[in-house]
Amino acid sequence: MRDIIGQDAIKREMCRSVQQGRIPHAMLLSGPAGVGKLPLALAFAQYLACKHRTDTDACGTCPTCMQYSKLQHPDLHFAFPIVKVDKGPEVCDDYMADFRTMVLANPYCDANDWTQTMGAEKKQSLIYEKESSEIMRKLALKSFGDGYKVMIIWQPEKMNATCANKLLKLLEEPPAMTVFLLVSEHPEMLLPTIISRLRPIAVPRLSDEQIEAALRNRQPAVGTQLAKDAARLAAGSYREALRLLDSEDRDKQLFAEFQELMRNAWLVGVRKNYDALQKLNDWAMIMAKDSSRERQCAFLQFAQRMIRENFIYNYGEPALNYQTTEQQQFSVKFAPYINERNIEDLTQQFAQAEAQIMQNANARMVLFDLCLQCIVLIKR
Repeated sequence: MRDIIGQDAIKREMCRSVQQGRIPHAMLLSGPAGVGKLPLALAFAQYLACKHRTDTDACGTCPTCMQYSKLQHPDLHFAFPIVKVDKGPEVCDDYMADFRTMVLANPYCDANDWTQTMGAEKKQSLIYEKESSEIMRKLALKSFGDGYKVMIIWQPEKMNATCANKLLKLLEEPPAMTVFLLVSEHPEMLLPTIISRLRPIAVPRLSDEQIEAALRNRQPAVGTQLAKDAARLAAGSYREALRLLDSEDRDKQLFAEFQELMRNAWLVGVRKNYDALQKLNDWAMIMAKDSSRERQCAFLQFAQRMIRENFIYNYGEPALNYQTTEQQQFSVKFAPYINERNIEDLTQQFAQAEAQIMQNANARMVLFDLCLQCIVLIKR
C-alpha cells in the first residue's frame, strides 16, 4: 500500500475489510487510466496473503510478500486481453512473462502500454472463451498454504460474450476462499448481471499535487517546473504524466511549429505582411516533405488542442486550462485572437486537414490551404 500514490481512503477501507473479516468475494475497481486501480488490486491481494501484516500494510519482507512483489505467488492469478492469431497463443499464460515484466516496470500501465508490449498496436485484443476455462481450472486447485486464491481480471470489459457469461456463473457460485478483483476503465461495458455481483470501488483521479510529488520523488532528475506542468496536463493520471515527460521534446517541437504557423498567419491577415505568406508556403512544403503522415496528424491534433486551450484561456479560469508555462506565456497575446467568432471554424479546418491527410491527400496542398484558412479566420 505504501507505494501507491494517493487513494488513502480506499487503502484504509481495504485494510479494514481484511482486519474485520469482511472480505468481499468480488470487487470492481473502476476509474480512468493511470490512477492506480491495478496497484490497488495487487496491494490488496498481497495484504490479504501476508501473515505479518500491520494495520496499514503488508510486511513486505516475508516469503509470501516477496513472491507477490514479483507477481509469482502460486495463489495469484491473472486474466487480461490478448491478441489471438492463427495457430498462436490463445490464453493469458502464453503472454504472462511479458505482462509481468510490463506491470513490474510500471504498475500504472494502461491498455496502450500493453498493446505496444504485445507488438499489436493495430490489432484488437480480447479475453477469449478459452480463458474462462483456464480461470475455472486455476481456481479449482487447492490454495497454497490454505490462504485465499486471488484472480485479477484486468480490462474485463474486453471479455467476449461467452467468456463473460461463464464468469457470471463463477461469480454466482464462487469457489471457497477465492477473491475476484476486476480492474476496469469502462465498467459500463460489463454485463449488468456481472456488475450486480461485484462490490464497486470507484478510484478517483489523482490531484495535481499528488502527481507532482510522485514525479519528483520517483524521478529526482525531473525539474520542479517540468513536474508541475506534467502534473497539470495529466488530468489526474500518473501514467499520462509519465507519458508527457517522455514526449516533452516532441511536444516542444509541435508547439514551436504551432507558434510559427499562427504568427505568420497573423502577420499576413492582421498586419498585411506578405513576406510572411512565403514563410507559410515554406512551412507547408517542409512539413509535407520532411514529416510522415503520422507526424503531420500528430501536429494537427496538437494544434486543435492548442486552439481549444487558447479559447478557454480568455475566460481567466486557470482550473479549466491545461497548458505548460511556456504555452501560457504565448497565450497572453495570442488567446484574444481565438474567440467565439472563429473557434468552431478553426477547429473544423484543422480536423478536416487531419482527415484528408489520413485519407492520403496531397499533404502540401492540404497544409497550405489550411494556412490560407487560418489567415482569414484569425482576423475575425
